[in-house]
Amino acid sequence: MSHLSGRVVLFLKAIIFLIAAAHSSHAWASSNMPEVSLILPLYTGIPFLGVLLSIALLPILVPRFWHRFENILLGGWTILSLGMLLKILGGNFLGSTLFGVAVHEYLPFIILLTTLYIIGSGFYIRLKAKATPIANANFLLIGSLLASLIGTTGAAMLLLRPFIHMNQGRTYRSHSIIFFIFIVANIGGCLTPLGDPPLFLGYLNGIDFFWPFQNLTLPFLITVFPLLIIYYGIDSWLIKKETVKIVPGHQLEKFSLEGKLNIILLAGVLIVLIGSNFVDFLPTYLILDQQVSLSHVLRDVILLILAFVSYRTTPASIHHHQHFSWGPILEIARVFAAIFITMIPLSIMLRMGEVGPFSSLLHFTNTGHRPFIYFWLTGIFSAFLDNAPTYLIFFKMAGGNPDILMTTHTKILMAISLGAVFMGAMTYIGNAPNFMVRSIAKQSGIVMPSFLGYMGWSCCILLPLFAGVTLWLFW
Repeated sequence: MSHLSGRVVLFLKAIIFLIAAAHSSHAWASSNMPEVSLILPLYTGIPFLGVLLSIALLPILVPRFWHRFENILLGGWTILSLGMLLKILGGNFLGSTLFGVAVHEYLPFIILLTTLYIIGSGFYIRLKAKATPIANANFLLIGSLLASLIGTTGAAMLLLRPFIHMNQGRTYRSHSIIFFIFIVANIGGCLTPLGDPPLFLGYLNGIDFFWPFQNLTLPFLITVFPLLIIYYGIDSWLIKKETVKIVPGHQLEKFSLEGKLNIILLAGVLIVLIGSNFVDFLPTYLILDQQVSLSHVLRDVILLILAFVSYRTTPASIHHHQHFSWGPILEIARVFAAIFITMIPLSIMLRMGEVGPFSSLLHFTNTGHRPFIYFWLTGIFSAFLDNAPTYLIFFKMAGGNPDILMTTHTKILMAISLGAVFMGAMTYIGNAPNFMVRSIAKQSGIVMPSFLGYMGWSCCILLPLFAGVTLWLFW
């Protein structure tokens, strides 16, 4: 435990040291990124594909091998990518680009996730309720709204164990966990940049904080409420087959919440994120060809302070009940470091436009600016790879200009956002909380479907709903 604590301290010191240099909320792939006249060959994208396929397949196919050699494999792909870039582009360009990736995307991304993870783990819900179909549906509805406030990961950490405890007397429980993944761990996170990592990356790339709420509320409603109705029907049918009958009419009752100080800290996170875009009087510096804004340095420092206060003031009993550990956030930091670095060649290729290796794909996606193409392409890649980098790739493929995407091409930005957030629910590997929810449910004695079994549920239930979203909004 002391060794792990030492690693955590070193990790946090590294974050504080790096953000003390500076960073900006604008994308490194924007005008801040140094220009390059060379055309990168397509094979430089192989390490990125290798990282994503390793994350997606190896934990399922060879779990012991993956657990033992995960760091070596991810490090190998990252070194291979850096070696290719160093040889083709030179040290100066690569150094400036890596600095841009760190301060514009990676550090803000990890700092926000860490802050929400720590604050979300500082709550503990005590709930004594009868797990009737209406009570379960209400719980999932509350979870879908909470996911946009504290993130899908935070909401899953906060609500999953109370939900499992509430249903412990039920015979059939796996369907409830599947819908928990659909609604709380994915679709519910579409209303704010806090909700899901893809939307936060959009925020870092210049998308207005309130844009998701203003534009994605309708898709959220027309997706979540049919899901809740379907869940209520399935749960009502299954409860009739159970030998232990639950008396209907009991709703969520005898509710208590511990760790209320974290409500104030969570409000502080919202204020900091929204207010950082309005503090425009602080100076901006040019460091390694990157525009560095002091206001965004302060933003991340304050977020880390809020996380520190939450961690130090939360009683040990709450962390014990929540099974809090640093392992998940350290793993995310490790994995996404490899993803963001190996994605550099693809980002450069996309910036080349019609002269780059993705010219045919760019032409296909931009022909007529058809939003449904972006929705399904982003969604398919998000389901089988990871929705955060997938969002970023298609965001840049659509031009990467936030002002144009929020106005002239609003439908395209909606399609990319919804494809990344919604279709992360299609597989266990589409979004970070999915596998975490499955693992906790299995530890609690709930029999969960296999990878393909889960896809059977998602394809039968989610694909028709997503087809409806396509016809209503994008056709």
